[in-house]
Amino acid sequence: MTNNFDAYASSRETTEGRVYSVTGGDWDSLTTEIGQTKEERVVVNMGPQHPSTHGVLRLVLELEGETVTEARAGIGYLHTGIEKNAEFKTWTQATTYVTRMDYLAPIFNETAYCLGVEKLLGITEDIPERATVIRVLMMELNRISSHMVALGTGALELGALTPMLFAFRERERVLDMFEMASGLRMNMAYVRPGGVAQDLPSDAIPKLRQLVKDFRRDFKDNQKLLIGNSIWIKRTKGIGYLDLAGCTTLGVTGPVLRATGFAWDLRKVQPYCGYENYDFDIPTVESADVYGRFLVRMAELEQSLRIIEQACDKLEKLEGAPVMVADKKIAWPSQLSVGKDGMGNSLDHIREIMGESMEALIHHFKIVTEGFRVPAGQVYSAIESPRGETGVHIVSDGGTRPYRIHFREPSFNNLQSVSAMCEGSMIADVIGAVASIDPVMGGVDR
Repeated sequence: MTNNFDAYASSRETTEGRVYSVTGGDWDSLTTEIGQTKEERVVVNMGPQHPSTHGVLRLVLELEGETVTEARAGIGYLHTGIEKNAEFKTWTQATTYVTRMDYLAPIFNETAYCLGVEKLLGITEDIPERATVIRVLMMELNRISSHMVALGTGALELGALTPMLFAFRERERVLDMFEMASGLRMNMAYVRPGGVAQDLPSDAIPKLRQLVKDFRRDFKDNQKLLIGNSIWIKRTKGIGYLDLAGCTTLGVTGPVLRATGFAWDLRKVQPYCGYENYDFDIPTVESADVYGRFLVRMAELEQSLRIIEQACDKLEKLEGAPVMVADKKIAWPSQLSVGKDGMGNSLDHIREIMGESMEALIHHFKIVTEGFRVPAGQVYSAIESPRGETGVHIVSDGGTRPYRIHFREPSFNNLQSVSAMCEGSMIADVIGAVASIDPVMGGVDR
C-alpha cells in the first residue's frame, strides 16, 4: 500500500483523477491555533498601507497585550517582473531594468550586473581605469544618499522630524551630482557593460571636493541631534536585538551584520573595482541593536567621503582617459561624441552616420537594435551595497539577450530577521526594528 500523504497539499480521488487542495501555507493552522488558545491574543495586520512599514510590506503580528508573541512578514504585492523582463532586452538595455530593483541604490545594481556581463565577455581586465574609478565614485555617493534615507526615515518613524529634514537635504545634494554626471537623478542606467555611459563633465571634480567639505560640516547636524540623545537611546538601545549567530543563520549582511561586531564587507574581503587600492575602514559596533545599526551607518558616511576624495585624486591623474572599452562592438554609446546638450549623438556624429559612412550607420543600427553576443556560460558577481551583499547570477546561451538573470537582493534576505528581532518585544518597537533593517521592497518582490 502506497502512502499518498502530502504535508503541503491534501488530495482526494475523483473520476477525473487525483485532485490536490493547496492551502495558503500555515496561515490556516495559525488562525486555528490562535482560536484554540486560552489566552486572549489578537492578530494585527501592520501594513501594507501603514506609513511606517515601507510601502507594500505587510507584518502579521500576534499580540498578547502590547507584547508581540509572533511576527510574520508578507513581502508585498509589487510584482514588477524585472528579472524576467530583462531577458527580452539586449545586454545593454537590461541595465535600465536592473537599476530599478533597489531604487535607493541603483548604481550598485547596475555595477553588479555589468561586472557579471564583463566576466562572461572576458573583458574584465580591459575596462578603462577611469571608468572603474568613476564607478567607485558613483557607488560611494549612492551609499551616502541611501544611508541618508535609512537614517532620515528611521528617525521619522520613531517621531524625530528634524533628522529627516537634514538627511534629505544631503540626499538632494547627491542627486544633484548624479544629474550632473548622467542627466538623471534616479535609475540612471549610468554603468554599462564595458564602462560608463559618458564621462564626467569638466567641472565635476571641484564640485565633488566642495561637496565633501560641505558634508563633513553638515553631517554633524544629525550627529549632534541623535548620538547620545536620551530619548533616541531609549527608543533604540536594546531594541531589535539580533546577534552574530542569528545574522549568519539567516544570511543577513550589511550594517545589520556589522552592528554585531563582525567586520564583513565585500569591499575588503572580496575586493572589486579596485577597492583594494583605497584606504578606508569598516566601522563595527557590538551592540547588535537598532542603536548599533544607526551608529554603523553614521560611521560609514565618513568612510565613503574618504573614498570619494581618493577617487577624485585618481580622476585628476586620468584626465582625458577613455571611459569605455576600445572594442566598438561592445562600446555603446560612449564612443559617440558629446553634443551641446551634454549627451551623445552630436551633430558631427549624426552627419557621419547619416551622410558619409554607410558602414558606420549599419554598425550603429546593429549595436543599438540587436546588441552584442555574450559567450555561453554562467557567472555570479557580488558587491557591497548599502544594505549588504548584492549578487547577480547571470546565464548566457551565447545570444544577444540574457538567458537568465537572478539577483541575490540583500533586502529580501535581511527581512527574514523580522521575526527574530520583534518577537518578545513591544509593538511600538517593531517600527524601529524594521526601519533598522532598511528594506527596499522593490528589491524584495521582483
